[in-house]
Amino acid sequence: AAADPVSVAPGSLERGSWCNEHMLDERLDIIEEKVIETVEHLESEVKSLLNIISETTLNIPTVPGTPLIDIFDGEY
Repeated sequence: AAADPVSVAPGSLERGSWCNEHMLDERLDIIEEKVIETVEHLESEVKSLLNIISETTLNIPTVPGTPLIDIFDGEY
């Protein structure tokens, strides 16, 4: 049995399974951290872009009598 390449030492399957699960958990934790960082970065970028759009639209001169258009809500 010692020369049999298919034979496995007692307990090694459980240990290998635990090790694989532990490695998978670590990888998932890293992915979760990266996703959170990415979402926070994108949120910051969107806020910045919305501020730029808001500031730009406030500085556009309007002709008297021209209806104002809110790019987010439509005409009012």
